[in-house]
Amino acid sequence: MIRLILNILWFFMGGWLSGLLWLLGGAILAITIVGLPYTAAAWRIAGFSFWPFGREVVSRELVTGQEDLGTGPLGFLLNIIWFVCAGWYIALSHLLIAVAEFVTIIGIPFALKDLQLAMLALAPIGKTVVEKR
Repeated sequence: MIRLILNILWFFMGGWLSGLLWLLGGAILAITIVGLPYTAAAWRIAGFSFWPFGREVVSRELVTGQEDLGTGPLGFLLNIIWFVCAGWYIALSHLLIAVAEFVTIIGIPFALKDLQLAMLALAPIGKTVVEKR
């Protein structure tokens, strides 16, 4: 019940905007063709941005038990390119929002989710979102 309340508050207090911006970013990446490998990651992050409580981000290798293109050397290279072109400033924006949220006691759970989004924005390739147990 608490997760539902936190997700509803998150959504109405800005989660919808964050998710829409990630969806838009993914659509723009898809249009460029060069950014196509990043589209799925951006849309996964959008889903997490809309409704983050009760979910966590983990390496796909932990979920599948095996390495794939996104979790191997190619994924590492794609994450470096992502970081240089987009990841650092998206992470910085989530970090600044988290600092503002930490100021209030009620904002601390939201700040923690923004910090997770910041970490995810730094290197999204090879990551997936799973339900918490």
